[in-house]
Amino acid sequence: MYIEVKNVSKDFKQHGQIFKALSDVSLDISKGEFLCLLGPSGCGKTTLLNAIAGFDKISSGSVKIDGQEVKGPSARNTTLFQNYGLLPWRTVQSNVELGLESRKLAKIEMHEISDKYINLVGLDAFKKNYPHQLSGGMQQRVAIARALAVDPEILFMDEPFGALDVITRANMQDEITRIWQEYKKTIIFVTHDIEEAVYLADRIVIMAPNPGRIKAVIKVSLGRGRDRDVKEFFNIRDNILDIFEMKNHDAIEYFL
Repeated sequence: MYIEVKNVSKDFKQHGQIFKALSDVSLDISKGEFLCLLGPSGCGKTTLLNAIAGFDKISSGSVKIDGQEVKGPSARNTTLFQNYGLLPWRTVQSNVELGLESRKLAKIEMHEISDKYINLVGLDAFKKNYPHQLSGGMQQRVAIARALAVDPEILFMDEPFGALDVITRANMQDEITRIWQEYKKTIIFVTHDIEEAVYLADRIVIMAPNPGRIKAVIKVSLGRGRDRDVKEFFNIRDNILDIFEMKNHDAIEYFL
């Protein structure tokens, strides 16, 4: 198995008390899989993502990637956050080239790589623009191009579309699906949006809080180019709601 999470727990100390963010979490992830971590705020999904990415040290258990224990962040992997993380004084092209600069590539080679991924996300006409000249969805595309430019083995995505409007968010879901289908990167995607998880994932890991733990894992048997308005899509969504023991009108407030 490519990623192995075994009996992982993570404790935090707050106001002199021990808070258990994760409790005995075990999970296997295949290479090239698109996996969504789904759950309400406080269920530990971001903590689990950070543990796998090497940003958070776990209290007990083990995390291994390709047989090697995770002891810290790896240059082989990339993380995308909700706030894009673009440098405002850099153009689209120079933002995309940021991760390439440490590799001491020739400038022409960096431009060729950045042009490839800027074109991939449909922003070739904007490569000389600055972040403030772009919409939120365009900025997130730049962040995706920058992440892909370094050719990561794993793409960690922490609610990357959470700040976008509904239409832009749907477009970005299509965009990341298209890119995943072309490059087959392993993607671990954190969300609290049930329909987003059903639309994107090969498998959905459903997490529950107090303490953070895995409640269920659902395999999504739908093909790509998914239709959100078909019975099979609704059945998976409703199955998730049943796992959380919620009625549909309760779910919106619970997941915010």
